[in-house]
Amino acid sequence: MSKLSGLGGRLHRGETSIDFIGNRRRWYAFSGLLILASAIALTTQGLHLGIEFKGGSSYTVSKSGATVGMAQEAVDAAKIPGEPIIQKIGSNKVRVQTGALSAEESNRVQDALAAKFGVSINDIDSQIVGPSWGKEITRKALYGLIGFLIVVMIYLAMAFEPKMAISAIVAVLHDVFITVGIYALVGFDVTPATVIGFLTILGYSLYDTVVVFDMIRQNTRTITSTSKMTFSQAANLGVNQTLVRSINTSIIALLPVGSILFVGAGLLGAGTLKDLSLALFIGLATGTYSSVFIAPPILATLREREPAMQALAKRVAARGAAPIAAPISATASTRVVANNSPVAAPKAKSGPRNQPKRKGKR
Repeated sequence: MSKLSGLGGRLHRGETSIDFIGNRRRWYAFSGLLILASAIALTTQGLHLGIEFKGGSSYTVSKSGATVGMAQEAVDAAKIPGEPIIQKIGSNKVRVQTGALSAEESNRVQDALAAKFGVSINDIDSQIVGPSWGKEITRKALYGLIGFLIVVMIYLAMAFEPKMAISAIVAVLHDVFITVGIYALVGFDVTPATVIGFLTILGYSLYDTVVVFDMIRQNTRTITSTSKMTFSQAANLGVNQTLVRSINTSIIALLPVGSILFVGAGLLGAGTLKDLSLALFIGLATGTYSSVFIAPPILATLREREPAMQALAKRVAARGAAPIAAPISATASTRVVANNSPVAAPKAKSGPRNQPKRKGKR
């Protein structure tokens, strides 16, 4: 336990180091597998868009003892096209979502639900969303996402440097794509709450990445003049110095979001909480991962291609390969160099004695 308690200090001082930059190919391979799995899920299953995006009808029945099976029987009796989505909300509510229906089909669904649950048609909360309104919502969500990325890239380019902005945006796109792929895999509906969750995780991912980049900038501010380490080594030191902080921040953020997801959505059945909390939970985890394992290696790769950083790497390598002579003992007749080959010690030259000449006798 004492070793773990002092781990943060040792990482910050450079006494202990994890080679994040040197093992970049491992992290790239792991992220590549996640991206490939997300692409397969999106291709085969696709996103389950809510009625807010694709249009449709929603019917909510409040009745003690209401079950999904009862709602399914009522929908089957109405004989409507498509496959409806039936969800249990809380302990006494059932929601039925269908595609776009005509007025006659919508009336059949309401009549069937009212007859099955023994309620009045006026007690059924119905909502009809047209396809045009859904397309408008989709367009605004895409505009918001693209505008967010552009503003963030401009800010990062002004606050840090263009290559840091590029690395951060790549990490953000990595997080969003994996989150969307997991959404397609589990089959959750994409609602406006999901879009809000996506924008939230973008901000959190960038926040964590900016903290890491700020430490890297401090370590590399005068790196070309000191020539003590390469850019990759200095960047790796910055990641290690902020590692414990990133882990602690992520755990503190994931605990309440996990409570919302597993308690609020899982046990209490709050559908809106499920849409929002799943995006937040996945995004927080992937955002922390990308800020440590993806963004800094990409930045190091881009910077190491610069002529100045290549020259720095050569100077650091030359300094590290310089031979170091072992101390010479007083009685040794040879000295040892770096390749362990004996070399004869030079003989001391005899010079004139620094003594005054004696005068001859008179």
